[in-house]
Amino acid sequence: MKLGLFTLMLSVSGLFYAQDNKGTSDSNAFTSGSAKVEKFNNNARRFNDWSISLGGGTAFLHHSDLTSFNKDGKHFGWNAYAELGKQISDKFGLILQYQKGETKQTGRLGQNVWGASPLVHGLATATTKYDQISLLGDFNFSNLFRRIDNNSPFRWALHGYAGIGFQGYSIERSDEKPLTAIRDPKTGVVTMVDESYKAYNQKLGIDSFFYQGGVGVKYNVSKRIDIEARAMYIITGDDEFDGGGQDVKEWPGYNQIVKNASDNLMTLNLGITFKLGKHNQHLAWYDSYNTALDKLSALASRPTDFNVCDKGDADNDGVCDDWDRELNTPIGARVDGSGKALDMDFDGVIDLKDKCVTVPGLVENYGCPYIDENTLVIVDENTKKFFEGIVFDLDKATLTPKSIEKLNIAADILKKSNKNSRYLVIAATDTRASDSYNLELSNRRAQSVINYLVSKGVNPNILIGEGRGEKDLKYPECSPATKCPEWKNEANRRVYFELIK
Repeated sequence: MKLGLFTLMLSVSGLFYAQDNKGTSDSNAFTSGSAKVEKFNNNARRFNDWSISLGGGTAFLHHSDLTSFNKDGKHFGWNAYAELGKQISDKFGLILQYQKGETKQTGRLGQNVWGASPLVHGLATATTKYDQISLLGDFNFSNLFRRIDNNSPFRWALHGYAGIGFQGYSIERSDEKPLTAIRDPKTGVVTMVDESYKAYNQKLGIDSFFYQGGVGVKYNVSKRIDIEARAMYIITGDDEFDGGGQDVKEWPGYNQIVKNASDNLMTLNLGITFKLGKHNQHLAWYDSYNTALDKLSALASRPTDFNVCDKGDADNDGVCDDWDRELNTPIGARVDGSGKALDMDFDGVIDLKDKCVTVPGLVENYGCPYIDENTLVIVDENTKKFFEGIVFDLDKATLTPKSIEKLNIAADILKKSNKNSRYLVIAATDTRASDSYNLELSNRRAQSVINYLVSKGVNPNILIGEGRGEKDLKYPECSPATKCPEWKNEANRRVYFELIK
């Protein structure tokens, strides 16, 4: 099982170094498209991320058969370590550690141990010398839980450590009452056994796993040196680490004083870290939150006098010459986003100079359509259509939506015509129904057109309605109506204008 855990440890640690080594100038799945994407290599690094640490302190067993602290005294051991550290991010790193040390512990057999007696067995004293190699994860709690509005100096940091490794150790144990009388239960023969010295060796190898975790407080002395106080708890996974024996049935039963399967120890160390690299800052001390806030503050306090128009605005139309498509816009003309003067009716006359802004007209008539006062013929073919094709449905005097659109523009033209002119609004019908009915219907159609034009602001005094019934056919061949297709009959149901001299 220990070998399987070791394989898993190596697999997980390899994930932290699995990085995409493909460099590109385009956006990818991990960017918004606006970020600068480039290959990450040594030239792209801004922070140091390697370090070497040395340290040492005391070590003592406390969860074991033979312990360092008990009624027989306090027995401090020693511990020393050397480490190679690799910082993965400002919040996490990996450490390869070699650790060496020695613990001292004692224990007494009591009545709870089979075959043991305090009168026969005295105080057992053991020493354990160990060598350990492990891989640790380094969690920077200060960076992980630091508030974004904390602007205090960042020189102290709380770190958490957890890892796994393998170990080797040697044990020596002695007893102050070495001679033990052992009676054979079958023969009754008593034999004196010397228990004064026991030794055991566990070779350094992957079949002897241990686990450790702890915390440390670091102080950033300079850009090259940190100092640290660290406390670690080590679970050896072996019940013989304290020297109590290899087997619970071993006699005398020092391994039965405490019913546990692992002898655990603690280490308290002081250490120094040398930060390697050419940069001024180590990644472990990089405060990403404050750096981002500093940049935001700098942008907020930056003056806002941005130079928007490098080439200026020569015609003062509000559109920079950099993208102005008409650099000589007349003063006062309204423009679109490209700097071109507006021409709402698309007649070639800009609105500033167009006297008929909503009606297409002639350039020589200031954007208005020219009306021949003798014939009421619209010279501009673009606007002539608004005085023709005003038609009605069969047996109706109600304006159609198409006719209303034309009359809206016709009203604008008539409002700008000669005020002394008079116009006949002539209405006609097709040849269906009787002459008298068609005459009355045409009068109603002429009046319907006049009423609408007056509602749009045309002077009613210049309009005179005249109904001509079926006597004024546009297509005379349509009498009777059955001789023509419906579109010709519809054209006969019309209204048109004539100027009165």
